[in-house]
This record gives sequence, C-alpha cells and structure tokens, in this order.
Amino acid sequence: MATAVCPGSFDPPTNGHMDVIRRSVSLFDQVVVAVIRNLSKTPMFRSSERVAMLGDLFADEPTVEIASFDGLLVDFAKDRNVNVIVKGLRAVSDFDYELQMAQMNHRLSGIDTVFVPTSPEHAYLSSSLVKEVGSLGGAVDSLVPPEVARLMKERWSHER
Repeated sequence: MATAVCPGSFDPPTNGHMDVIRRSVSLFDQVVVAVIRNLSKTPMFRSSERVAMLGDLFADEPTVEIASFDGLLVDFAKDRNVNVIVKGLRAVSDFDYELQMAQMNHRLSGIDTVFVPTSPEHAYLSSSLVKEVGSLGGAVDSLVPPEVARLMKERWSHER
C-alpha cells in the first residue's frame, strides 16, 4: 500500500494546494496532508486552524488524513510509514529548491519525492501572494476555497 505525504504550511490553503492534494489522492492509496509550522513566516492562521480547515475541505475523502508536525519531515514520514513525499511545483524556480530538499530527504531517510506540477490555472498562486492581495482589499474568492475565503475575510475584519 503506497502512502504519500503532502507537506506544506497551507497558510492559507489555496486552490493550487487543493489541486495537488486531489491529484495525489488519485495516485496513492493514502495521502497524509502534513501542516508544518514555518518558523521563517508569521502565520495568518494557527496550525490547529489550518488542520481544521483542511479537515473540512477533505471531509469527504476517506483516504486523506490531516495532521500537523514540527521538526523534520522525514521523521514525521517514518513515524507514519509514508513511502513517498509529494511536492507541487508551480515553476522552474520551485524545482531548484525542491530538488535539493528531495535529495536531502532521500539522503536522511531513503524516502523518494514525487513532483506534481500544479495545473496551469493555479501556477501563479502562493499563500503569501493570496494573503497580500487580500490584506490590501483585493478579492481572494477565486484563489482559495469558499470557506477559506470566508475565514480570511473574518480574520481581516477583526484585525481592522
């Protein structure tokens, strides 16, 4: 049985994330969506909120598990008996970084990485860009799932 992990900060989950995760579901028997705390960024949503959002978004997918972790991805993957890491690629610039990470992860654990190119209609999306657009009053409704857009607007209304 092939189990994959799709790691990310998912702050917030975008339509690009959804695309890569859904396509991973069609490729693997089990998919663990792993929400990592990114220490280099200030999150909009707490890790527990992101886990809850993703849990709601994939509630109808019995082969998807949502979890959070700190530390090395390969340690999390080994603990869950994960066979492969799935990383979405938007552009060649993503590949340069992700290839290096894939090689390090393989060196540390023997776990291979599979790259899934993001569908062209989502290739420009990043969580950082979505947050920037929304914080400046731009519409995010077509960039993230509807429930995520609602939660983002609610968060900004409390901050203003």
